[in-house]
Amino acid sequence: MLTLGVEEEYLLVDPSTCEPVPRAEAVLAAADLRPALRPSEAQHELLQVQVEVATPVCEDLDAVSRHLARMRAALQGAAAQHGCRILPVGAAPFGAGEPVPVTRKERYRAAHRQAPLLVGDLMLNGMHVHVGVPDEEERVAALNRIRPWLPVLVAVAANSPIWQGEDSRFASWRTVTFDRWAVGGPPPAFRDAADHRARVDALLRAGAITDGGQLYWQARLSDSYPTVEVRAADVQLTVADARCVAGLVRALVTAAVLAERQGLPREDPPGELLRAATWHAARTGLAGPLILPSDGTSRTAADAVAALLEFAEPGLAAAGDGPDVRDGLKRFEADGNGARRQRAWYADGGRDGLARGLLASALAG
Repeated sequence: MLTLGVEEEYLLVDPSTCEPVPRAEAVLAAADLRPALRPSEAQHELLQVQVEVATPVCEDLDAVSRHLARMRAALQGAAAQHGCRILPVGAAPFGAGEPVPVTRKERYRAAHRQAPLLVGDLMLNGMHVHVGVPDEEERVAALNRIRPWLPVLVAVAANSPIWQGEDSRFASWRTVTFDRWAVGGPPPAFRDAADHRARVDALLRAGAITDGGQLYWQARLSDSYPTVEVRAADVQLTVADARCVAGLVRALVTAAVLAERQGLPREDPPGELLRAATWHAARTGLAGPLILPSDGTSRTAADAVAALLEFAEPGLAAAGDGPDVRDGLKRFEADGNGARRQRAWYADGGRDGLARGLLASALAG
């Protein structure tokens, strides 16, 4: 069983309008935040309208749920002290009304100098799942083997359909926006760990990126930990949603490691097919057909998720997470993933209905 950890990014908003407010410094410095959160667990993000949390290393999904619930509650209390709330949403549903300040950190300032309009659009929040794989060769092999399944994961975890007051016509607007950066989208395939190191070094030497943190691939090897970091998911509305996605990601990586150890054949779809499948997954979410890069066919969303689960089954069995993840996916099918729920709130109650649904989600189980 492989360990896992989860990072979540949240938007800070005015509770009456749900518009982003730049209060990250004040929220993270709140006097009663530290007893509930260690300094390493809550951090700044690129923009001052965002905050990020990171769980400790976890062995099971119960621990993931406990830590995320604790962190969300602590940050919500700190935000309330400063007249705002946290919002677990993949893209800002409403505009900020004025330019959003960049966090005072040199790498963030450098990104803003390089691409100010892109940075201004990054009121986007992801959920990053780190899965511990001690051996570097196995980490690279796992990265290669999960590539074909990342578009389906994008569709399952889509939670950013409304962007600055309008329906984007995408289920995950965050996914297509992040793809505008120099190094983004699905990761390439690598021959081995040496090839991975050489190609990342080439990007650094060329000045295409300044550090490993600018590898905005949907899955990558962490710079800081011996983990495969899967970044394809939008931040999830509720802790229960996040628990399901975290369990699914760990199962994918575990199944990939097991398949590599067993010498099973590996699917290696071409990059253009993966990119097209990702774009379509971001557009439709679970509400339309998906392209399955593993065989190049168009499937119903239900069939694509079933194929994903078939690949992940050895990983689900190894961790004992099968019932948990399947129950979570059944809830997505019945009630909708984040994108579908947001659209339903917007359709039923307009701006106010969407705001009410989103604000209630942060501390939902």
